[in-house]
Amino acid sequence: MTLAPAPFGRVLTAMVTPFRADGSLDTDAAARVAEHLVDHGNDGLVVSGTTGESPTTSTEEDGRLLRAVLEAVGDRATVVAGVGTNNTAHSVELAVQAEKLGAAGTLVVTPYYNKPTQEGLAAHFEAVADAAGLPVMLYDIPGRSAIAIAEDTYRRVATHERIVAVKDAVGDLYRGVRVMADTGLAFYSGDDVLNLAWLTHGASGVVSVVGHVAGRRYAAMVEAVDRGDLDTALEIYRSLVPVVDVIMHRAQGAMTAKAALQVLGVLDGRHVRLPLVPAGDDLVAEIRTVLRSAGLLEEPSPK
Repeated sequence: MTLAPAPFGRVLTAMVTPFRADGSLDTDAAARVAEHLVDHGNDGLVVSGTTGESPTTSTEEDGRLLRAVLEAVGDRATVVAGVGTNNTAHSVELAVQAEKLGAAGTLVVTPYYNKPTQEGLAAHFEAVADAAGLPVMLYDIPGRSAIAIAEDTYRRVATHERIVAVKDAVGDLYRGVRVMADTGLAFYSGDDVLNLAWLTHGASGVVSVVGHVAGRRYAAMVEAVDRGDLDTALEIYRSLVPVVDVIMHRAQGAMTAKAALQVLGVLDGRHVRLPLVPAGDDLVAEIRTVLRSAGLLEEPSPK
């Protein structure tokens, strides 16, 4: 099978936001993480998404983070700025900033907690898309936002020239196939558990948390699907099941991804901002064991 067109790349990681021990933003560490991800199979990055702890960062911090990542990776990867909040005016401000700084696109999550009507969702997405001249990827994650984007809403917003893609964390493949057919929107798997399933159902690529440690393997899986070698794709997917489990099901993804990057020697620490707390030592030990067993543990080089 041949994969659908991919407006933002094939393998994107929803990148963590590194902090220092005092809670301040660490842009040097962010540049290291971005370079590591691009060097290890990712052709796209999402900066300041929810895995990047965006509800805890300021507009100014989001700008500094985006600038540091863009400077670090240049044109080697598509850099998408997370601008979704539950305040449309704030999302518009972030989208304008992202365009000025040179992002390739924006990610707009369904507004969390507010529980807007479908009319409100559509108006929110359209307002953000109108605010900047960047292509938009919607992020549909009802488990976090309490509301899903209805199929009629997809049909409406897909007529906007800049709303071009969806990061789907709904988990309904049948529904996603219908929406793709009805709207022409490019779908990206937003759930590592379903990455292979989405690719075989017409998705363009993945936006992953596990991509922090498995970017090259995901890139190989995507390539295998694209050439119709589903046996190889399934073999790769199965090799990552324990990794997906430990990264996605033991704690919040920002906590586990930072712990994994510390195990790999990419980050010096695994600091997060409250209300998250750092992964505990037992979980870090489990992550180390799983990464080693999966053949993904790259021991730090001597300094």
